[in-house]
Amino acid sequence: MKKSTTNLLKSYEYVLILIIIIALMCIIQPSEGYAAMVITKKNLLEMVYVIPPVFILLGLLDVWVPKETMMKYMGKNSRVKGIVLAFMLGSCAAGPLYVSFPIAVTLLKKRASFFNVFVFIGAWSTTKVPMFLFETSSMGWKFSILRLILSVIGILIIAKALDITTDNIDKEKIFNYVESEV
Repeated sequence: MKKSTTNLLKSYEYVLILIIIIALMCIIQPSEGYAAMVITKKNLLEMVYVIPPVFILLGLLDVWVPKETMMKYMGKNSRVKGIVLAFMLGSCAAGPLYVSFPIAVTLLKKRASFFNVFVFIGAWSTTKVPMFLFETSSMGWKFSILRLILSVIGILIIAKALDITTDNIDKEKIFNYVESEV
């Protein structure tokens, strides 16, 4: 087998495993296999609709925002303004959590600090504005504000813990990998 074919198969090994599993399910239990195909199709379509606009925005972020500007506002010495900016970027976002990961990679590529990237991901997953408004209409202001405050505290604690436990050598390796590969 040619090397390029081997690399191609290795790149898509999880997709091939998924196809084989679904095919086996269709043979063994057709109703479950059909349900798995429907769910897989739904998830693929969702990704097809969500991912292209995100990559367009990432391309614009990559071109329009110079690395020095990102380092100034979200870099290692950005302090409170970096945290606030990371919270605002994550909280104003829409879409599933997996969309935040390519954005986080772009932030790392632009040398945003690890702490701010962790805050961004935490804010994306927990403090979205549309979710907050929906929650407020369902659960009331008191509950929503208390949950928001506790979430912000939790995000800051988790981001700091992750930042402290990742040593500088590993951080530099990640920065170098992101800059060279992505």
